[in-house]
Amino acid sequence: MEQTIQKDLSVGGGSWVTVDVYGEPHAPGLVVVPGAMSDAHGWRHVATALDAWPSVTVVNRRGRTPSGPLTSTYSLQAEVEDLGVILDEFKGTQALFGWSYGGLIALLAANERPLRQVIAYEPVMRPFGSHALPDLHAAEETADWDATVEIVNRQIAGLDTAQVEALRADRQEWAALRYLSRPAYAELAALNLAPPPEEMARQADRVDLIIGQCNHGTAPYGTSFDDIRRRVTRADVHVLPGQGHLAHIQAPTELGHLLNGLATVR
Repeated sequence: MEQTIQKDLSVGGGSWVTVDVYGEPHAPGLVVVPGAMSDAHGWRHVATALDAWPSVTVVNRRGRTPSGPLTSTYSLQAEVEDLGVILDEFKGTQALFGWSYGGLIALLAANERPLRQVIAYEPVMRPFGSHALPDLHAAEETADWDATVEIVNRQIAGLDTAQVEALRADRQEWAALRYLSRPAYAELAALNLAPPPEEMARQADRVDLIIGQCNHGTAPYGTSFDDIRRRVTRADVHVLPGQGHLAHIQAPTELGHLLNGLATVR
C-alpha cells in the first residue's frame, strides 16, 4: 500500500514523534515500531508489502528527524509511554509489531494495556550489548559517529573488519548509519538500566515472536530472543528462512508476506 499521511504527535517534555501512515489513515490497522539504528524511512519497503491490514502506521521514534529529541529524561519507560500516545491516537489498533529494541517496547506496552496482537521480530533485552556501553559512551562524548557505527556493527552485531569496510565503502549508506547511530548509546543504556519484568505482553490476546533462521540459537540476537521467549509464555514462534536481524532491509517482501500471514481474523 502507499503512504498517505505523516503526522506529528506530542509526547510531552519538549519532544514529539512522527508517524508515517500507509493505506486508509482512519482505519485501525498495524502499528510498526522500529528499533535502534533504524527509522520509519527504513521500513517503507516492508510497509508497502503489507496488505492484511487496512492501514500501516510506522513510528519514527524520538531521536530521529523529523521526530523530536531524546531529552534528558529519556528511558525505556519513556519509549513505552510514547507508544501509548500513538496507540491512543490510533484507537482500535488491530496489531502491534516491533523489531529489535522496538520489539521490547511493544512487548512492554502490552503489559500496560490490552492489545489484540503483538508481533516482535528478534526483540532484545538486558544484558544485550552491555559490554559495548563504555566504548559507545566515549564515542558519543566526542561525537565520533564513525566510531559509534563501528562499535555497533563489530562489538554488538558481530561483523568482521571486511564487512564493516564494505559498509564504509558505500558513502551514502555509511552517512545514513552515522546519523542513525546518534541515539545508540542512550538507547542501549536505557535498555540495560531497567530490570526486565518476569512476564511480558501480559495483556495481549495473542503474541507472535519471529526469529531469522541465521540467528536461531546464536549470540547475540538468538540468545537474547531466547531470554525474551522465557518471559512470553503464550507466544507462538516463527522462523524467517534464510534471514538474520536485518530482514527489513535484505528481504522486506518476504518479511511482509510473513507478517501478512500472521494477521488475525478481523
